[in-house]
Amino acid sequence: MPNWGGGAKCGACDKTVYHAEEIQCNGRSFHKSCFLCMACRKALDSTTVAAHESEIYCKTCYGRKYGPKGIGFGQGAGCLSTDTGDHLGLNLQQGSPKPARPSTPTNASKFAKKVIDVDKCPRCGKSVYAAEKIMGGGKPWHKTCFRCAICGKSLESTNVTDKDGELYCKVCYAKNFGPKGIGFGGLTQVEKKD
Repeated sequence: MPNWGGGAKCGACDKTVYHAEEIQCNGRSFHKSCFLCMACRKALDSTTVAAHESEIYCKTCYGRKYGPKGIGFGQGAGCLSTDTGDHLGLNLQQGSPKPARPSTPTNASKFAKKVIDVDKCPRCGKSVYAAEKIMGGGKPWHKTCFRCAICGKSLESTNVTDKDGELYCKVCYAKNFGPKGIGFGGLTQVEKKD
């Protein structure tokens, strides 16, 4: 049957799409107002659309429906997404079924051990977490505890020296543990004996 109306048919509402309001995707035409994700109904554009056969989705819903499944396949780096998309009408049971999770931890002592095994700061004895950890002398330190044991000066990798499990700036280390005698900064004048 000939197309007397002038334009192509919309892939969503099947009405005529005129050139002024046409968006093309995957060989099909859509009204601007019909160019919506089939799951969440979010408005799409050329940078957010993901097409699968005759269906269009936002990238998030497309990933939920057709992306990889399982632990480690979240929405960003290091993310674990537990959103199944059920509230959007996505049927995600196409892949392998998820194993049922027990309602209580199977090994509570394993969790307790992880909490206890947090590194301790040698200066204050409190737990050192990754966000505040600085390594010095082979041990983890808090950023605020990473100071010279004698003068209290804040240390960096360029001016830190360790001795017997304690940290020192290079100046205090030289004064207290460096070589002594003439020419080493300990004596400035030589006294003559009569």
